Formats: sequence, structure tokens, C-alpha cells
Amino acid sequence: MAITAAMVKSLREKTGAGMMDCKKALVENDADEAAALDWLRQKGLSKAAKKAGRATSEGLVGCVVEANRAAMAEFKCETDFVARNEKFQEIAAKFAADVLENGAEDFATRVEADVKEAIATLGENMSAGRAHRMELSGEGVIGSYIHSNGKIGVLVEILGSDDAEMAKGVAMQIAATTPVAIDEDGVPADLVAREREVQRQKTLEEGKPENIVDKIVDGRMAKFFKEITLVNQPYIRDDKMTIRDLLKGATIASFARFELGEDDAKEEDAE
Repeated sequence: MAITAAMVKSLREKTGAGMMDCKKALVENDADEAAALDWLRQKGLSKAAKKAGRATSEGLVGCVVEANRAAMAEFKCETDFVARNEKFQEIAAKFAADVLENGAEDFATRVEADVKEAIATLGENMSAGRAHRMELSGEGVIGSYIHSNGKIGVLVEILGSDDAEMAKGVAMQIAATTPVAIDEDGVPADLVAREREVQRQKTLEEGKPENIVDKIVDGRMAKFFKEITLVNQPYIRDDKMTIRDLLKGATIASFARFELGEDDAKEEDAE
């Protein structure tokens, strides 16, 4: 069967592969488009295997919000150039939609074929990263924020208010300040103990009288909590108020913050 330009164009649109590669795939598979598509993917996987060792520190955080639920997903690549590619951005959005419908568990496994196809099409190593789905646990609003570079994404669940603009402001706060927890109760006990010991030793080395050391440490721990707990932080848009003031009686039930590369940095620290 003759290979027509229309057949090559159709296969190219479906795969993103080069015209000559598409023509060769059709020739090798007797003009069977489905077989040619598989052939291209097989060739793409062969190329992808050579790229598997490259670091994927660039990429995007895809995000989607629908009324009472929302989702984020990381899609990583090697270069910012590819992250700005329209096809890459479409896939990142598709991955967030997948998490919204199917949850975060097994996300990377579900999209493995899409990742491999994207590697074959765009020509560098890629990987699916973390994923998070959020659903309102009561009456409230979900705030979301994606930083202008696409590398930081935030979702925050606020109960007791339907103020979308306020929720967006809280999400921007989380993106900018990287809080450890919502309030003091959420700060890990080991972190509190370690910080208290650091402040105690620092106070003793400063030569403060033993009988006032604990009082000084308490004051320094209060400052520490103000810096790392969301509701106690000064609002980035108006530092005369805290996030607790901004909430006006509403409560933050949960939040998630993704920043590309931070999980890799944590792994390096662990090593």
C-alpha cells in the first residue's frame, strides 16, 4: 500500500515524531497506523532508556480546581526550555486532571506510558513526581496558587468561609513563606525539642543568669513558632495583620505545597 502525505501527517500529529520517522514507521508496518504508532513508541523507549540517568530538576506543577476539590501533580524534565513547550504544559495539566479523578496513590504508575511517550516526542528525560488531591471536608473554599515560573504550587483548604480572594491570599502566603505547620500543635515534637535545646545552649553561652534562661528560651521559641506556623505569620500583603487575622474566624484544615527540586534536596540531605 502506498504511503500518502496525509497518512504521514496524521501519524505525526498523534505522536509528535518527525515526518521522516513517521514515514519510515508506516513503511515498516505496511501502512498500519496503529502498528506504526507502537513502532515509534518502541523506538522512543529505546532512546528514553539512554536518557534515564539525567536529572529532572526542571518542569511544572500542574493544578486543577473544581468547586469542592482540587489536585496538583509534578511533571519533571531536564531543561526549562522543554518545560515551556506547549505540549509539555498540556501533559502537566492532563496529569493534574488524572489526580483529581483518580487520586494521588499510584499516580506515577498510571501515567508511566504518557511519560515515556513524552520522552520520545520531546527528546529528554522526564518523570512524574509528587501528587496531591484535596477535597473539602465541610463548608468552605479551596485556595490555589501557581507561581509565575510554574515551579511552586499550593492548595489550601479553608473551612467556615467562601471568600475565594482570601483563600488565594493564604495560598500565596504558603508559597512565599514555606510554613512547617498550620499552628503550634502541628509542629513535629522532635523539631520543637531540637530548637528549644539550640536556644537554651545559645542563651547559656551568652552568659545569661541560670534563673532566667528558661524565660528567655520561651520568648525565643514564641518567635520561632511565629515564623514557621502559618496562622501566626505576618500576612505578606499587609504585615500589620497575621494570617489568623485575615481568616476572620475561618480555619485552615489542611494545605499542600510543592516546589520542584525540594524532594531531591531532602534526599541529598538524608545522604
